[in-house]
Amino acid sequence: MDKDATKYGSFYGDIPQPIRGNEGATDNGPRDIMRDRENPDMFVPPATDAGLIPNLKFSFSDTHMQLNEGGWSREITVRDLPIATTLAGVNMRLTAGGVREMHWHQQAEWAYMLLGSARITSVDAQGRNFIADVEEGDLWYFPAGLPHSIQGLAEGCEFLLVFDDGSFSDLNTLSISDWFAHTPPEVLSANFGVPVSDFSRIPSEQVYIYQTDVPGPIQSEAIASPYGTIPLSFKHRLLAQPPIKTSGGSVRIVDSTNFPIAKTVAAALVEIKPGGMRELHWHPNQDEWQYYLSGQGRMTVFAGNGVARTFNYRAGDVGYVPFAYGHYIQNTGEQSLWFLEMFKSDRFLDISLNQWMALTPKPLVESNLNVDEAFTGKLHKVKSPVVRFPGFTYYP
Repeated sequence: MDKDATKYGSFYGDIPQPIRGNEGATDNGPRDIMRDRENPDMFVPPATDAGLIPNLKFSFSDTHMQLNEGGWSREITVRDLPIATTLAGVNMRLTAGGVREMHWHQQAEWAYMLLGSARITSVDAQGRNFIADVEEGDLWYFPAGLPHSIQGLAEGCEFLLVFDDGSFSDLNTLSISDWFAHTPPEVLSANFGVPVSDFSRIPSEQVYIYQTDVPGPIQSEAIASPYGTIPLSFKHRLLAQPPIKTSGGSVRIVDSTNFPIAKTVAAALVEIKPGGMRELHWHPNQDEWQYYLSGQGRMTVFAGNGVARTFNYRAGDVGYVPFAYGHYIQNTGEQSLWFLEMFKSDRFLDISLNQWMALTPKPLVESNLNVDEAFTGKLHKVKSPVVRFPGFTYYP
């Protein structure tokens, strides 16, 4: 039980109740107690929460699972999280040899490898090709309209796909099997210069994900294009990138400055150590789409005009912050909280509340907030994305 029982409600045995001090009352009706325990700041909101903010949380555990021989997929789009208009996400697993078939999208695809390894391929409009193996912590990015494929290697793989359109659905992509199935055989024959009988066994509908053999070493599958290889790599080793280390954790930022092909999605991989928090800040260019990788945390989103709402997040959850809304992310567990924050942009930008105040004349800050120099003298001119101040941390 929390050291301060009134903070997260009263408890009757192990059952939390929506009581905050003298406010609230017991809930003895039908309820999902496990869900209430996982969402203490939503079940008993902080007294500072006020007004109405749309839902900014959805879990992949609550989505439909598409099962195929060779793997599975599930997605979160505006149908599940209506506020998330800028980006959509797909969580996918491929077995060893499992293939996300050859296809393309009207949207750009940004991906983070969660587990295992895969082989990716692509070709651009100039006939230049690309083939690479990606491992845990690696990214890939395929610009809109470019064809590509993904295949699980020896141990299989699981990854997160992010698309630069909140209405995107991975089940509505342009797939090679689907196109063949809906093209008259005589047209296929004329196009490829082969007998119609060559197409007697093509799939009758979109394959999507299928099972085949694990591919051989990448050198054995190399295809030399007369036009050369794609000049800007579609792969980036994010986890191998040196992090920005701070008192509360670490941050790895990736955008078009260090991953030049990624023109429509920028991101940061954030680690928040126990007792730490992603500092109070906002983003001046785009909405933020989050994916929680491990641990647990809470986020309060401030919308102005006295409106704020707090949400709790765990591994597998997606969070969202509308453009320019103030927020923080605080580790509420005993292990590091890892998450990705992503933006429909070519650049990662944020504004630190602490830094803004430190670079503003002290008398103005002091008169604005009715504080004195004991406070303003401790402000920081250098931004620290993740902070942890001993004696001033969150204790779960």
